[in-house]
Amino acid sequence: MKVIDRSPIKLWFEDESFLPIMEAIIEATKVEIPSCYMLYQFATNAKNIDGDVAEVGTYKGGSAKLLSLIFNDGKKDIHLFDTFQGMPAVDKSIDYFQQGSFSDTSLVAVKEYLSEFSNVNYHPGFFPQTAIPVNSRKFCFVHIDVDILQSARDCCEFFFPRLSIGGIMIFDDYGYRKCPGAKKAVDEYFQNENVMPIYLPTGQCVIIKNN
Repeated sequence: MKVIDRSPIKLWFEDESFLPIMEAIIEATKVEIPSCYMLYQFATNAKNIDGDVAEVGTYKGGSAKLLSLIFNDGKKDIHLFDTFQGMPAVDKSIDYFQQGSFSDTSLVAVKEYLSEFSNVNYHPGFFPQTAIPVNSRKFCFVHIDVDILQSARDCCEFFFPRLSIGGIMIFDDYGYRKCPGAKKAVDEYFQNENVMPIYLPTGQCVIIKNN
């Protein structure tokens, strides 16, 4: 009897368009390879949607470089939001991480790492105060990697109303047990918007604005 292998194809190890991107960023990101492949696919699908690109939680710039390599035709501005000094204050009743976690980065280092890209804009400091300069912008794609309750809630409240129809938001840490605040923030916000978060086996979740 012929035995059929039902395990899924790990395309992130076979996609010849993605592999050079992953090789370029792997030393500068904590986002795992399958998750980066999800980012790659969704971002590529957002290229023809109206609006800018944003990332909240840039850390050392690895996933930002992935986005910069995808949106490299100069047609869209990319906005990076981070303290570039570690996490802001956390809610100790739910958040696992501590204030100052992920502080082994800097704005200078990230700017140098992404220096080849002229369409990248930096917004250092505490989000959403740092988002005031883009208040009137629309967004086609937003990557959110913030890990904690209040930051995830702030991202939902700021970006979803500014998301273009067909636009995509990806929350990196929605399904991680160390990030229960992120899931709580997303579930609560989008329940009120009658939008169902799409959970991926990578632990990410995707929001697509349909109307």
